[in-house]
Amino acid sequence: MQIDMVESDLKTPEFIGAYQISEDICDELVSYFDKNERVANEGLFMYNEGESKVDHSWKQSKDLRVGPDEHHFPIWDYRQYLILSLRRYMSVYQELYSLSAFNINENYIIQKYPKGGGFKQWHFERTANVNIGRHLVFMTYLNDVDDGGTYFYHQKITSPAKKGLTLIWPTDWTHTHKGQISKKHEKYIITGWFSHVSKDLL
Repeated sequence: MQIDMVESDLKTPEFIGAYQISEDICDELVSYFDKNERVANEGLFMYNEGESKVDHSWKQSKDLRVGPDEHHFPIWDYRQYLILSLRRYMSVYQELYSLSAFNINENYIIQKYPKGGGFKQWHFERTANVNIGRHLVFMTYLNDVDDGGTYFYHQKITSPAKKGLTLIWPTDWTHTHKGQISKKHEKYIITGWFSHVSKDLL
């Protein structure tokens, strides 16, 4: 039996939410990183079930991990912007309300990429049993980098690295992505995950 396939003109949603938050908070988060860079670690990537390692051919960064329950400025203020962004995202994709509650139960990661650094390989955010609860990713660019955005493979989109731009998208393979590597500038971002939990962030 032969089955003929034709391309559909059906437009598919990208499921990437984009929101602009305060640039002042971005500056405070960069300052927070710089003050605590001595305790930042080399960026890791997960290469096996629950196992991570440093490999600059995959990821080159300094990562500062901040606990999800930190209430001090500027982390707490940033959290409030995230809540507003998540509410806007869910107002568009209302099916999310039928799932279990969302919260942030892993560390925030403030990342500093040197010139020529970044997350260089295609990847997605839910890859192992240890992070199976992740449902949505959030990421905020903390400085302007004219050649340092993010490529989304299947969506054929490159988001610009614009200070304050906050993206939310699903964690699975459908949103495989990698960083655009800047040869001219350092880049700061903060990222993390909304996970399925019993205690609702909203």
